[in-house]
Amino acid sequence: MNTFKTTLLLTALTVLVLFAGMAIAGPRGLQMALVFAALMNLGSYWFSDKIVLAMHRAKPLEKDEDPQLHEMVESLCARSGLPKPRLFLLPSEAPNAFATGRDPKHAAVAITHGLRRLMSREELEGVIAHELAHVRNRDILIASIVATLAGAIMVISHLGRWALIFGGFRGSEDRGGGGLGALLGIILAPIAAALIQMAISRSREYQADATAAEIVGYPNGLASALVKLDQASKRIPMQTSPVTSHMFIVAPLWGGSFRRLFSTHPPVEERVRRLLGR
Repeated sequence: MNTFKTTLLLTALTVLVLFAGMAIAGPRGLQMALVFAALMNLGSYWFSDKIVLAMHRAKPLEKDEDPQLHEMVESLCARSGLPKPRLFLLPSEAPNAFATGRDPKHAAVAITHGLRRLMSREELEGVIAHELAHVRNRDILIASIVATLAGAIMVISHLGRWALIFGGFRGSEDRGGGGLGALLGIILAPIAAALIQMAISRSREYQADATAAEIVGYPNGLASALVKLDQASKRIPMQTSPVTSHMFIVAPLWGGSFRRLFSTHPPVEERVRRLLGR
């Protein structure tokens, strides 16, 4: 995804924060949302990795705890010309992984217990290479900022919902469209945020798959891993926030066809087809 398009989409997310504030609480809400958006953008640049890792209760994975994994990461980093990222372990049986951080020097790669147990060496190598590809392609900061801004929109939406339930919009003349405007903000803002997440995430995944195959030298390990991850996600849905679902290698929130329609990830079948050149 080119820089202009990414900047445009991030701007749209920021505007959504302002829209939600205006719709829910009028000019006063707009002012609060403006300050909120500025703080979130600034904070997400410096602290988004810590926020995302804390959200998933990730724990640092030291070298003496898993020397083979550390050696694999060091080897892949040498091939890709990247500094070694910090490694984290997520306490989840659902197999998945993500990368975060503001730049390659401050990157982190997190994997779940389930992923470590499920994957063969070649498949695990493909998954780690995919996450390192996100680091090398410098889209980990974008993913982390999107997660933070999408979370802000969800918080504002939830606050507006409670205010609507308890009559917080009655008798107020300075609030945009009043209760109707608030209702539209509560419903439309999260949907729009999800669509923007989709637009940012889907092209990132195709590019990261291709870069991973280049780093490893062959696509088969990652292709096999993607099939396993897709099957496992249907058996063991991962309990996580929708605002960070775009960061994982496969969509962690599996559901019926409606949920998959709004998935932040392209279909695994298409990713495998492109990887194997079919």
